[in-house]
Amino acid sequence: MENTEPTREEINALIGATLLEFGASWCGYCKAAQSTISAELIQFPHIRHLKIEDGKGRRLGRSFHVKLWPTLIFIKEGMEVTRLVRDIQPAELKSALLRLSDR
Repeated sequence: MENTEPTREEINALIGATLLEFGASWCGYCKAAQSTISAELIQFPHIRHLKIEDGKGRRLGRSFHVKLWPTLIFIKEGMEVTRLVRDIQPAELKSALLRLSDR
């Protein structure tokens, strides 16, 4: 997980497709989802992937109303397209990535 957290304004200004992955390094659900996320993302190299360490005092997660981890938020041109929360299934993830990439 990254140490520097982008601001909401920086996220809103991103051009193209972005996957925001909110979680915590100690979160069992986050660890369990990593192989699925990595396996699907490899097929979408044009989608920017930002891992955001979330938790108490982290403003970016609060601005997106993140309540459970992992929360995957799919953004295009700074706007949320869809999100997946907690139990990340490969088929749902692939569908969301396809929607984000317009394939």
